[in-house]
Amino acid sequence: MANKVYKYGDNVDTDVIIPARYLNSADPKELAKHCMEDIDADFSGTVQSEDIIVGGANFGSGSSREHAPLSIKASGIKCVIAKSFARIFYRNSINIGLPIMECPEAAEKISAGDSIVVNFDTGVITNNTKRESYQAQPFPIFIKNIIEKGGLLNSIKSA
Repeated sequence: MANKVYKYGDNVDTDVIIPARYLNSADPKELAKHCMEDIDADFSGTVQSEDIIVGGANFGSGSSREHAPLSIKASGIKCVIAKSFARIFYRNSINIGLPIMECPEAAEKISAGDSIVVNFDTGVITNNTKRESYQAQPFPIFIKNIIEKGGLLNSIKSA
């Protein structure tokens, strides 16, 4: 299945992903309603299940709140691809089962609205719109298992 891309630039921080004024809720569905609204007011109204976010360098910088990747996952986003991620955002994403992939070439070449397919087993990102492929690192087995179980806690419970 091909997915639509939402594209953002460098240094998208957690306050942009989910503004602090909504942190009084831990409800993923409520957070999803406000995901990306300060950078893309139309995001929550147009995002479809299985769409993909592509960002630049240092995606998810800022605070260490898990609300940011949680709001992205709850909005239906299948994967976030970026040049690089803030380390705490990377770990929080894996912890809640949100697949994220670092691939500078893909982040540079993919455009908003492109139709792409991500193969998590091989790390190949295929851009159907531009007829190009990019190679990211596939997930190590232990991370793949965490994501497939829906997050770290579910992974531990099922072990």
